Amino acid sequence: FGGQYNQLIARRVREHHVYCEIMPWNKPIEEIKAKNPKGIIFTGGPNSVYDEKSPHCDPAIFELGVPVLGICYGCQLMAYTLGGKVGNANEKSEYGKTEVTFNTESKLMKGIDEKEICWMSHTDFVTELPEGFRIIGKTATCPAAAIECPEKGFYGVQFHPEVNHTPKGTNMIHNFLYEVCGCSGDWTMTNYIEDQIQKIREQVGDGKALCALSGGVDSSVVAALVSKAIGKQLTCVFVDHGLMRKNEGDEVEAAFANMFDSHFVRANAQERFLSKLKGVTDPETKRKTIGEEFIRVFEDEAKKIGKVDFLVQGTIYPDVIESGLGDSAVIKSHHNVGGLP
Repeated sequence: FGGQYNQLIARRVREHHVYCEIMPWNKPIEEIKAKNPKGIIFTGGPNSVYDEKSPHCDPAIFELGVPVLGICYGCQLMAYTLGGKVGNANEKSEYGKTEVTFNTESKLMKGIDEKEICWMSHTDFVTELPEGFRIIGKTATCPAAAIECPEKGFYGVQFHPEVNHTPKGTNMIHNFLYEVCGCSGDWTMTNYIEDQIQKIREQVGDGKALCALSGGVDSSVVAALVSKAIGKQLTCVFVDHGLMRKNEGDEVEAAFANMFDSHFVRANAQERFLSKLKGVTDPETKRKTIGEEFIRVFEDEAKKIGKVDFLVQGTIYPDVIESGLGDSAVIKSHHNVGGLP
């Protein structure tokens, strides 16, 4: 829902060895259902739920029979959608470390003390609970700092459990994952790597793959994974455009030409890029010029290789969010696709 902590919430879930994905608020319910989720977390966000322009998910999400944890805006949205009321806190808005009194009998609060410090950041709050809900946490100024409907597995917290300023917040996330959702906690990065290598082998079969390797984290990680999976069936083309750090091109070559069992091609295209950029001063024009020329050099190298079945591209998760959420403010054209024709 546009919250700045969405990546951090996902990280906390993964730290508890549970796989998760971040999705935008308007993801179709069929696609969410197809993922067969064990639980859903609503992130915070800067809007007010009673504002018509604010992001609202499909109410059918509450009929999937899946536990939901709402955080901050997510808590308000759940209460509002299910028939409760949300109002402006006015002079009672809270920001910073706040003492919250909890009902420790709740599954969400297992192992939590009756009074805990939590990080608040809100101007709205739940003023009337939906039917079937009860209060399990309150502060001096916020009567519904935590709410639950245990029969349906719905929980909401007005504070941010994912930040370090809520010391027991990670315990609450653990409780949601294990006590409420019944997750098994067997997901680790090691398992993930093995799974991906197996999937890549099955997908590529005896085909050939071509990877555009820049030396950055995105393409290097995917090149390493695919190389482990299919070895010599992969060709990595490293386009050295002359705009890297000192000796970085040699370091990329040393790593990939020697450490991995795949074909490595280095295209020394420094002059091509620098001549194209001569006299160009606008940063956005530079990005598009570099993107365009990169493809042209890559095409030239690809023609030398011959028929290829798969193109390999790596992207870090924040880029998926940046490109796919639709609500993110665009500061510059996306670096992976910014200048591509």
